[in-house]
Amino acid sequence: MSLNANPASQRGATLVIALVMLLMLMLMVGSAYTLSGSNLKAVGNMQFRNEAIAAANVGIEQVLSSSFTAAPTAEQIAVDLNNDGTTDYTVSMAAPVCMRATTSSPNGPTSLNLPGMSATNWNTVWDLDATVNDAVSGAAVKVRSGVRVQLSDAQKNLVCP
Repeated sequence: MSLNANPASQRGATLVIALVMLLMLMLMVGSAYTLSGSNLKAVGNMQFRNEAIAAANVGIEQVLSSSFTAAPTAEQIAVDLNNDGTTDYTVSMAAPVCMRATTSSPNGPTSLNLPGMSATNWNTVWDLDATVNDAVSGAAVKVRSGVRVQLSDAQKNLVCP
């Protein structure tokens, strides 16, 4: 006795099901491949952005370690982040701008006369802008930093309006 009354009607059903399953598997692999490529681009962009921010901070630190208050000028700074001898990023530093100058209070923590300072000291606040545009990666960042510098009366009159 046969359970299948009409065996001819069952022919090819397994093939069709196998092809449908293979198609679904192929779509899943294709979407996983596309998604992994998108994630790789996103991670790469974040890495370039973080490197550009680090380069901008290196540029700001380099300006801060110089005597930028004597003659504030704009400059281009070549930054080698990985110390391989080649420039990784070029930082465009805008000319530092003296935003504000106030006299030091006689009893304040900064009332100390530094060597070469006059009796009147000025607390000056400076704005430092660093911009990094990398043509290779397309990364572009702008970092703005503020710093307070104590200046003598003569130095303040020279660089702060």
